[in-house]
Amino acid sequence: MNILNELLSNKILITGGIAWASAQVLKTIIFAIVNRTLDFKRLLGDGGMPSAHSATVTSIAVSFGLYLGFDSPTFTLAAIFALIVMHDAMGVRLETGKQAKVLNDLIKIIYDDTPPDQKLKEFVGHTPSQVISGFFLGTIVAALAYFYL
Repeated sequence: MNILNELLSNKILITGGIAWASAQVLKTIIFAIVNRTLDFKRLLGDGGMPSAHSATVTSIAVSFGLYLGFDSPTFTLAAIFALIVMHDAMGVRLETGKQAKVLNDLIKIIYDDTPPDQKLKEFVGHTPSQVISGFFLGTIVAALAYFYL
């Protein structure tokens, strides 16, 4: 039971969760405004503006910097990890989404229709602006959590 209490009182873990949830809510709202339809699947979905991956890893890295110092080995590890995650979101994962769109279009042309459960996920990666907005969101969440939690 002590582990559960430690997890629930871990300010850095809570900050990461708040950053992730904030990004997911924002991307659902932005998706609804742009597409004029409310899709609650976006609350847990990948891709979109802002990047929840970027917001989460940035908030954790910045939190380590604020709590332990920006010269700490822990901050260094978290910052490098965050950069790798953000780079991957813009690279491999973005290309995966583009390829899924092409494959879905081809399957639709060849077979005339594709059952929804057989479509590939197209929202998996992020554009640079989505990653950058996630970075800023994560930084803001970390700063607010540091001063108010």
